[in-house]
Amino acid sequence: MINNKFSRKALSALVISAALMGSSAIVSAADTIKVGVLHSLSGTMAISETTLKDTMLMLIEEQNKKGGLLGMQLEAVVVDPASNWPLFAEKARELLGPKEVDVIFGAWTSVSRKSILPVIEEMNGLLFYPVQYEGEESSKNVFYTGAAPNQQAIPAVDYLIAEEEVERWVLAGTDYVYPRTTNKILEAYLLAKGVAPEDIMINYTPFGHSDWQTIVSDIKKFGSTGKKTAVVSTINGDANIPFYKELGNQGVEAGDIPVIAFSVGEEELAGLDTKPLVGHLAAWNYFQSVDTEVNAEFIQTWKAFIGDADRVTNDPMEAHYIGFNMWAKAVEKAGSTDPDAVGEAIIGVSVPNLTGGYSAMMPNHHITKPVLIGEIQEDGQFDIVSQTDGLVAGDAWSDFLPGSKDLISDWRAPLSCGNFNVMTGKCGGAE
Repeated sequence: MINNKFSRKALSALVISAALMGSSAIVSAADTIKVGVLHSLSGTMAISETTLKDTMLMLIEEQNKKGGLLGMQLEAVVVDPASNWPLFAEKARELLGPKEVDVIFGAWTSVSRKSILPVIEEMNGLLFYPVQYEGEESSKNVFYTGAAPNQQAIPAVDYLIAEEEVERWVLAGTDYVYPRTTNKILEAYLLAKGVAPEDIMINYTPFGHSDWQTIVSDIKKFGSTGKKTAVVSTINGDANIPFYKELGNQGVEAGDIPVIAFSVGEEELAGLDTKPLVGHLAAWNYFQSVDTEVNAEFIQTWKAFIGDADRVTNDPMEAHYIGFNMWAKAVEKAGSTDPDAVGEAIIGVSVPNLTGGYSAMMPNHHITKPVLIGEIQEDGQFDIVSQTDGLVAGDAWSDFLPGSKDLISDWRAPLSCGNFNVMTGKCGGAE
Protein backbone atom coordinates (compact mmCIF):
# COMPACT_ATOMS: atom_id res chain seq x y z
CA MET A 1 0.00 0.00 0.00
CA ILE A 2 1.30 3.48 -0.84
CA ASN A 3 1.72 5.85 2.09
CA ASN A 4 -0.86 8.51 1.25
CA LYS A 5 0.74 11.09 3.49
CA PHE A 6 4.12 10.63 1.86
CA SER A 7 2.57 10.75 -1.61
CA ARG A 8 0.81 14.07 -0.91
CA LYS A 9 3.96 15.61 0.45
CA ALA A 10 6.04 14.30 -2.41
CA LEU A 11 3.59 15.83 -4.90
CA SER A 12 3.66 19.14 -3.04
CA ALA A 13 7.44 19.15 -3.16
CA LEU A 14 7.40 18.61 -6.93
CA VAL A 15 4.98 21.50 -7.44
CA ILE A 16 7.10 23.83 -5.31
CA SER A 17 10.24 22.70 -7.10
CA ALA A 18 8.74 23.47 -10.49
CA ALA A 19 7.56 26.87 -9.32
CA LEU A 20 11.03 27.75 -8.18
CA MET A 21 12.36 26.72 -11.65
CA GLY A 22 15.51 24.88 -10.86
CA SER A 23 16.28 26.17 -7.38
CA SER A 24 18.07 23.84 -4.98
CA ALA A 25 16.06 20.94 -3.61
CA ILE A 26 13.90 21.71 -0.64
CA VAL A 27 14.16 19.43 2.37
CA SER A 28 11.18 19.81 4.65
CA ALA A 29 10.89 18.76 8.25
CA ALA A 30 7.32 17.84 7.32
CA ASP A 31 8.66 14.79 5.50
CA THR A 32 8.69 12.91 8.77
CA ILE A 33 6.22 10.77 10.64
CA LYS A 34 5.07 12.98 13.48
CA VAL A 35 4.43 11.39 16.86
CA GLY A 36 2.40 13.46 19.33
CA VAL A 37 3.44 13.26 22.97
CA LEU A 38 0.63 14.52 25.23
CA HIS A 39 1.80 14.33 28.85
CA SER A 40 1.66 16.81 31.72
CA LEU A 41 5.07 18.36 32.33
CA SER A 42 3.76 20.70 35.03
CA GLY A 43 1.06 20.57 37.69
CA THR A 44 0.03 17.79 40.05
CA MET A 45 0.55 14.93 37.53
CA ALA A 46 4.03 16.00 36.39
CA ILE A 47 5.52 13.68 39.04
CA SER A 48 4.27 10.74 36.98
CA GLU A 49 3.88 12.01 33.41
CA THR A 50 7.23 13.72 32.77
CA THR A 51 8.91 10.32 32.78
CA LEU A 52 6.48 9.09 30.13
CA LYS A 53 7.38 12.02 27.89
CA ASP A 54 11.04 11.08 28.27
CA THR A 55 10.19 7.44 27.55
CA MET A 56 8.55 8.39 24.27
CA LEU A 57 11.55 10.49 23.24
CA MET A 58 13.79 7.49 23.94
CA LEU A 59 11.57 5.09 21.95
CA ILE A 60 11.45 7.48 19.00
CA GLU A 61 15.22 7.93 19.08
CA GLU A 62 15.76 4.16 19.16
CA GLN A 63 13.35 3.65 16.24
CA ASN A 64 15.15 6.31 14.21
CA LYS A 65 18.44 4.51 14.82
CA LYS A 66 16.83 1.49 13.15
CA GLY A 67 15.91 3.58 10.10
CA GLY A 68 12.59 5.01 11.21
CA LEU A 69 9.41 3.75 9.56
CA LEU A 70 8.43 3.51 5.89
CA GLY A 71 11.74 5.10 4.94
CA MET A 72 11.06 8.21 7.03
CA GLN A 73 12.38 9.39 10.37
CA LEU A 74 10.06 9.92 13.32
CA GLU A 75 9.62 13.38 14.81
CA ALA A 76 8.39 13.89 18.37
CA VAL A 77 5.89 16.71 18.83
CA VAL A 78 5.69 17.41 22.58
CA VAL A 79 3.00 19.56 24.22
CA ASP A 80 2.25 20.22 27.90
CA PRO A 81 -1.40 20.04 28.99
CA ALA A 82 -0.20 21.03 32.48
CA SER A 83 -2.46 18.70 34.50
CA ASN A 84 -5.38 20.78 33.22
CA TRP A 85 -8.06 18.35 32.05
CA PRO A 86 -9.87 20.61 29.51
CA LEU A 87 -6.47 21.63 28.14
CA PHE A 88 -5.88 18.00 27.12
CA ALA A 89 -8.68 18.35 24.57
CA GLU A 90 -7.27 21.62 23.27
CA LYS A 91 -3.76 20.19 22.96
CA ALA A 92 -5.07 17.04 21.25
CA ARG A 93 -6.87 19.20 18.68
CA GLU A 94 -3.67 21.17 18.17
CA LEU A 95 -1.65 18.00 17.63
CA LEU A 96 -4.10 16.50 15.13
CA GLY A 97 -4.76 19.82 13.41
CA PRO A 98 -2.00 22.38 12.89
CA LYS A 99 0.79 20.09 14.05
CA GLU A 100 -0.41 17.21 11.82
CA VAL A 101 0.71 14.31 13.99
CA ASP A 102 0.09 10.76 12.81
CA VAL A 103 -0.51 9.30 16.28
CA ILE A 104 -0.70 10.46 19.89
CA PHE A 105 0.81 8.76 22.91
CA GLY A 106 -0.34 10.29 26.13
CA ALA A 107 -2.61 11.08 29.09
CA TRP A 108 -2.50 9.57 32.56
CA THR A 109 -5.71 10.25 34.44
CA SER A 110 -8.99 8.99 33.08
CA VAL A 111 -10.43 12.50 33.22
CA SER A 112 -7.69 13.62 30.82
CA ARG A 113 -8.40 10.67 28.52
CA LYS A 114 -12.13 11.45 28.64
CA SER A 115 -11.27 15.01 27.66
CA ILE A 116 -9.29 13.81 24.65
CA LEU A 117 -11.83 11.18 23.56
CA PRO A 118 -14.36 13.32 21.63
CA VAL A 119 -11.53 15.14 19.84
CA ILE A 120 -9.68 11.98 18.84
CA GLU A 121 -12.92 10.46 17.53
CA GLU A 122 -14.07 13.59 15.72
CA MET A 123 -10.71 14.05 13.98
CA ASN A 124 -10.14 10.30 13.49
CA GLY A 125 -6.79 10.24 15.26
CA LEU A 126 -5.13 7.45 17.21
CA LEU A 127 -4.41 7.58 20.95
CA PHE A 128 -2.27 5.06 22.81
CA TYR A 129 -3.16 5.30 26.50
CA PRO A 130 -0.54 3.74 28.83
CA VAL A 131 -2.06 3.79 32.31
CA GLN A 132 -4.35 1.51 34.29
CA TYR A 133 -7.96 2.67 34.06
CA GLU A 134 -11.49 1.85 35.13
CA GLY A 135 -12.71 0.14 31.95
CA GLU A 136 -16.28 0.82 30.83
CA GLU A 137 -15.01 2.22 27.54
CA SER A 138 -13.86 1.01 24.14
CA SER A 139 -13.19 3.45 21.33
CA LYS A 140 -12.22 2.75 17.76
CA ASN A 141 -9.60 5.48 18.08
CA VAL A 142 -8.03 4.48 21.42
CA PHE A 143 -5.67 1.63 22.27
CA TYR A 144 -5.59 0.84 25.98
CA THR A 145 -2.13 -0.51 26.83
CA GLY A 146 -2.51 0.01 30.59
CA ALA A 147 -4.42 -2.40 32.81
CA ALA A 148 -8.18 -2.81 32.80
CA PRO A 149 -9.73 -3.63 36.22
CA ASN A 150 -9.51 -7.38 35.58
CA GLN A 151 -5.77 -6.97 34.99
CA GLN A 152 -5.03 -5.11 38.23
CA ALA A 153 -7.82 -4.25 40.69
CA ILE A 154 -9.62 -7.61 40.82
CA PRO A 155 -6.40 -9.69 41.06
CA ALA A 156 -5.15 -7.34 43.80
CA VAL A 157 -8.25 -7.95 45.90
CA ASP A 158 -8.04 -11.69 45.25
CA TYR A 159 -4.43 -11.65 46.48
CA LEU A 160 -5.35 -9.82 49.70
CA ILE A 161 -8.18 -12.26 50.40
CA ALA A 162 -6.08 -15.35 49.72
CA GLU A 163 -2.72 -14.32 51.17
CA GLU A 164 -3.56 -11.68 53.79
CA GLU A 165 -7.03 -12.97 54.80
CA VAL A 166 -8.41 -9.44 54.59
CA GLU A 167 -12.01 -8.97 55.79
CA ARG A 168 -12.39 -5.16 56.02
CA TRP A 169 -11.68 -2.84 53.11
CA VAL A 170 -10.77 0.82 52.77
CA LEU A 171 -11.20 1.99 49.18
CA ALA A 172 -9.27 5.28 49.11
CA GLY A 173 -9.01 7.30 45.92
CA THR A 174 -8.58 10.65 44.28
CA ASP A 175 -11.93 12.20 43.39
CA TYR A 176 -12.30 11.60 39.66
CA VAL A 177 -13.65 9.01 37.27
CA TYR A 178 -10.98 6.28 37.54
CA PRO A 179 -11.09 5.77 41.33
CA ARG A 180 -14.85 6.18 41.52
CA THR A 181 -15.60 3.66 38.77
CA THR A 182 -12.91 1.22 39.90
CA ASN A 183 -14.21 1.35 43.47
CA LYS A 184 -17.76 0.85 42.21
CA ILE A 185 -16.56 -2.34 40.53
CA LEU A 186 -14.57 -3.42 43.60
CA GLU A 187 -17.48 -2.74 45.95
CA ALA A 188 -19.79 -4.88 43.79
CA TYR A 189 -17.13 -7.59 43.63
CA LEU A 190 -16.59 -7.61 47.40
CA LEU A 191 -20.30 -7.67 48.15
CA ALA A 192 -20.70 -10.60 45.73
CA LYS A 193 -17.99 -12.42 47.68
CA GLY A 194 -19.96 -12.00 50.91
CA VAL A 195 -18.28 -8.94 52.43
CA ALA A 196 -20.72 -7.00 54.62
CA PRO A 197 -21.45 -3.39 53.58
CA GLU A 198 -20.26 -2.12 56.97
CA ASP A 199 -16.87 -3.71 56.28
CA ILE A 200 -16.28 -1.42 53.28
CA MET A 201 -15.13 2.18 53.81
CA ILE A 202 -14.86 4.47 50.78
CA ASN A 203 -13.05 7.80 50.82
CA TYR A 204 -12.17 10.37 48.12
CA THR A 205 -9.84 13.35 48.21
CA PRO A 206 -9.08 16.04 45.61
CA PHE A 207 -6.00 16.08 43.40
CA GLY A 208 -2.97 17.37 45.29
CA HIS A 209 -4.52 16.66 48.70
CA SER A 210 -1.90 17.20 51.42
CA ASP A 211 -3.54 16.95 54.86
CA TRP A 212 -3.94 13.24 55.56
CA GLN A 213 -3.86 13.24 59.36
CA THR A 214 -7.59 12.82 59.93
CA ILE A 215 -8.08 10.31 57.12
CA VAL A 216 -5.21 8.09 58.23
CA SER A 217 -6.56 8.29 61.78
CA ASP A 218 -9.97 7.16 60.49
CA ILE A 219 -8.32 4.27 58.64
CA LYS A 220 -6.58 3.18 61.85
CA LYS A 221 -9.87 3.31 63.74
CA PHE A 222 -11.67 1.35 60.98
CA GLY A 223 -8.96 -1.31 61.18
CA SER A 224 -9.08 -1.67 64.96
CA THR A 225 -12.13 -3.96 65.19
CA GLY A 226 -10.17 -7.20 65.19
CA LYS A 227 -10.84 -7.98 61.52
CA LYS A 228 -7.88 -7.90 59.14
CA THR A 229 -8.09 -4.61 57.22
CA ALA A 230 -6.39 -3.40 54.04
CA VAL A 231 -6.36 -0.18 52.03
CA VAL A 232 -6.91 -0.39 48.29
CA SER A 233 -5.45 2.87 46.99
CA THR A 234 -6.41 4.63 43.79
CA ILE A 235 -4.79 7.86 45.00
CA ASN A 236 -3.07 9.55 42.06
CA GLY A 237 -0.29 12.05 41.56
CA ASP A 238 1.72 13.96 44.15
CA ALA A 239 -0.92 13.40 46.86
CA ASN A 240 0.71 10.02 47.39
CA ILE A 241 3.77 11.61 48.98
CA PRO A 242 1.99 13.14 52.03
CA PHE A 243 -0.33 10.11 52.24
CA TYR A 244 2.51 7.64 52.67
CA LYS A 245 4.38 10.05 54.96
CA GLU A 246 1.34 10.25 57.22
CA LEU A 247 1.05 6.46 57.29
CA GLY A 248 4.61 6.41 58.61
CA ASN A 249 3.94 9.24 61.06
CA GLN A 250 1.01 7.35 62.57
CA GLY A 251 2.81 4.01 62.62
CA VAL A 252 0.52 2.27 60.11
CA GLU A 253 2.65 -0.72 59.19
CA ALA A 254 2.05 -3.26 56.45
CA GLY A 255 1.72 -6.08 58.96
CA ASP A 256 -1.25 -4.34 60.53
CA ILE A 257 -3.05 -2.55 57.68
CA PRO A 258 -1.42 -3.26 54.32
CA VAL A 259 -1.90 -0.74 51.52
CA ILE A 260 -2.05 -2.01 47.96
CA ALA A 261 -1.72 0.79 45.42
CA PHE A 262 -2.62 0.97 41.74
CA SER A 263 -0.89 4.27 40.98
CA VAL A 264 2.31 4.09 43.01
CA GLY A 265 5.36 2.68 41.32
CA GLU A 266 9.10 3.12 41.36
CA GLU A 267 8.94 6.73 40.14
CA GLU A 268 6.63 7.85 42.94
CA LEU A 269 8.65 6.01 45.61
CA ALA A 270 11.82 7.74 44.45
CA GLY A 271 10.65 10.87 46.29
CA LEU A 272 9.86 9.12 49.58
CA ASP A 273 11.61 7.76 52.63
CA THR A 274 10.60 4.16 52.01
CA LYS A 275 11.69 2.69 55.37
CA PRO A 276 8.24 3.09 56.99
CA LEU A 277 6.60 1.70 53.83
CA VAL A 278 8.42 -1.61 53.60
CA GLY A 279 5.91 -4.41 53.13
CA HIS A 280 3.14 -2.29 51.62
CA LEU A 281 2.09 -3.44 48.16
CA ALA A 282 1.37 -2.39 44.62
CA ALA A 283 -0.38 -4.21 41.78
CA TRP A 284 1.00 -3.64 38.29
CA ASN A 285 1.84 -5.57 35.14
CA TYR A 286 5.55 -4.73 35.36
CA PHE A 287 8.17 -3.87 37.96
CA GLN A 288 11.74 -2.75 37.38
CA SER A 289 12.84 -5.74 39.46
CA VAL A 290 11.59 -8.21 36.82
CA ASP A 291 14.56 -10.45 36.04
CA THR A 292 14.56 -10.87 32.27
CA GLU A 293 17.13 -10.12 29.59
CA VAL A 294 14.79 -7.82 27.68
CA ASN A 295 14.08 -5.82 30.84
CA ALA A 296 17.79 -5.50 31.64
CA GLU A 297 18.37 -4.12 28.14
CA PHE A 298 15.47 -1.69 28.51
CA ILE A 299 16.76 -0.41 31.87
CA GLN A 300 20.28 0.02 30.45
CA THR A 301 18.96 1.94 27.44
CA TRP A 302 16.80 4.13 29.67
CA LYS A 303 19.59 5.06 32.09
CA ALA A 304 21.92 5.86 29.20
CA PHE A 305 19.28 7.96 27.43
CA ILE A 306 18.31 9.94 30.52
CA GLY A 307 21.92 10.30 31.66
CA ASP A 308 21.17 9.27 35.23
CA ALA A 309 22.14 5.88 36.65
CA ASP A 310 19.68 6.33 39.51
CA ARG A 311 16.55 6.87 37.39
CA VAL A 312 14.02 4.08 37.67
CA THR A 313 11.55 2.44 35.29
CA ASN A 314 7.88 1.70 35.94
CA ASP A 315 4.73 0.08 34.58
CA PRO A 316 3.36 2.91 32.40
CA MET A 317 6.79 3.13 30.76
CA GLU A 318 6.46 -0.52 29.77
CA ALA A 319 2.94 0.17 28.47
CA HIS A 320 4.38 2.88 26.19
CA TYR A 321 7.14 0.47 25.15
CA ILE A 322 4.52 -2.12 24.18
CA GLY A 323 2.14 0.35 22.56
CA PHE A 324 4.81 2.14 20.56
CA ASN A 325 6.21 -1.13 19.20
CA MET A 326 2.71 -2.33 18.34
CA TRP A 327 2.00 0.90 16.48
CA ALA A 328 5.32 0.73 14.61
CA LYS A 329 4.67 -2.88 13.62
CA ALA A 330 1.14 -2.02 12.46
CA VAL A 331 2.43 0.93 10.39
CA GLU A 332 4.90 -1.35 8.64
CA LYS A 333 2.19 -3.97 8.14
CA ALA A 334 -0.25 -1.41 6.71
CA GLY A 335 2.41 0.41 4.69
CA SER A 336 0.81 3.63 5.90
CA THR A 337 0.23 5.85 8.91
CA ASP A 338 -3.42 6.29 7.93
CA PRO A 339 -5.45 5.80 11.15
CA ASP A 340 -7.98 3.42 9.61
CA ALA A 341 -5.28 1.29 7.99
CA VAL A 342 -3.22 1.15 11.19
CA GLY A 343 -6.30 0.41 13.28
CA GLU A 344 -7.14 -2.55 11.06
CA ALA A 345 -3.56 -3.81 10.93
CA ILE A 346 -2.87 -3.66 14.65
CA ILE A 347 -5.46 -6.23 15.74
CA GLY A 348 -3.54 -9.40 16.58
CA VAL A 349 -0.14 -7.72 16.50
CA SER A 350 2.13 -9.25 19.12
CA VAL A 351 5.32 -7.69 20.53
CA PRO A 352 7.64 -8.51 23.44
CA ASN A 353 6.76 -7.14 26.85
CA LEU A 354 9.43 -6.65 29.51
CA THR A 355 8.42 -9.55 31.72
CA GLY A 356 9.70 -12.08 29.22
CA GLY A 357 6.62 -12.85 27.15
CA TYR A 358 4.64 -11.34 24.29
CA SER A 359 1.65 -9.04 24.55
CA ALA A 360 -0.99 -9.00 21.82
CA MET A 361 -3.52 -6.38 20.78
CA MET A 362 -7.00 -7.80 21.17
CA PRO A 363 -10.08 -6.94 19.05
CA ASN A 364 -11.38 -4.78 21.93
CA HIS A 365 -8.27 -2.54 21.69
CA HIS A 366 -6.91 -3.86 25.00
CA ILE A 367 -3.80 -5.99 25.33
CA THR A 368 -2.76 -9.19 27.07
CA LYS A 369 -0.47 -8.81 30.10
CA PRO A 370 0.61 -10.66 33.23
CA VAL A 371 -0.50 -9.38 36.65
CA LEU A 372 2.15 -8.88 39.33
CA ILE A 373 1.92 -8.01 43.02
CA GLY A 374 4.99 -6.28 44.41
CA GLU A 375 6.07 -5.57 47.97
CA ILE A 376 7.87 -2.28 48.68
CA GLN A 377 11.51 -2.67 49.67
CA GLU A 378 13.73 -0.23 51.55
CA ASP A 379 15.56 0.72 48.33
CA GLY A 380 12.32 1.83 46.65
CA GLN A 381 12.07 -1.26 44.48
CA PHE A 382 9.47 -4.04 44.63
CA ASP A 383 9.90 -7.68 45.55
CA ILE A 384 7.49 -9.59 43.33
CA VAL A 385 5.43 -11.78 45.65
CA SER A 386 2.80 -12.97 43.18
CA GLN A 387 2.44 -13.30 39.41
CA THR A 388 -0.24 -14.86 37.23
CA ASP A 389 0.71 -18.08 35.49
CA GLY A 390 -0.04 -16.62 32.07
CA LEU A 391 -1.26 -13.49 30.35
CA VAL A 392 -4.61 -11.88 31.16
CA ALA A 393 -6.62 -10.30 28.35
CA GLY A 394 -7.96 -6.85 29.22
CA ASP A 395 -11.76 -6.70 29.53
CA ALA A 396 -13.28 -3.38 28.45
CA TRP A 397 -16.55 -4.05 30.27
CA SER A 398 -16.79 -5.28 33.86
CA ASP A 399 -18.54 -8.54 34.62
CA PHE A 400 -19.61 -7.11 38.00
CA LEU A 401 -21.68 -4.10 36.97
CA PRO A 402 -25.27 -4.61 35.78
CA GLY A 403 -24.97 -2.07 32.98
CA SER A 404 -21.91 -3.63 31.41
CA LYS A 405 -21.84 -7.35 32.20
CA ASP A 406 -23.61 -8.18 28.92
CA LEU A 407 -21.36 -5.98 26.76
CA ILE A 408 -18.41 -6.96 24.61
CA SER A 409 -16.13 -4.96 22.35
CA ASP A 410 -14.86 -6.10 18.97
CA TRP A 411 -13.56 -3.59 16.44
CA ARG A 412 -13.13 -6.11 13.62
CA ALA A 413 -15.54 -6.21 10.73
CA PRO A 414 -18.37 -7.03 10.54
CA LEU A 415 -19.09 -6.25 14.22
CA SER A 416 -17.00 -3.03 14.51
CA CYS A 417 -18.63 -2.15 17.81
CA GLY A 418 -17.25 -0.98 21.13
CA ASN A 419 -20.24 -2.03 23.25
CA PHE A 420 -22.18 -4.85 21.64
CA ASN A 421 -24.93 -6.23 23.87
CA VAL A 422 -24.89 -10.04 23.63
CA MET A 423 -28.41 -10.24 25.08
CA THR A 424 -30.10 -7.81 22.68
CA GLY A 425 -27.78 -8.39 19.73
CA LYS A 426 -27.41 -4.64 19.27
CA CYS A 427 -24.49 -2.24 19.19
CA GLY A 428 -24.97 0.69 21.52
CA GLY A 429 -21.78 2.60 20.73
CA ALA A 430 -20.41 4.74 17.95
CA GLU A 431 -19.08 2.86 14.99
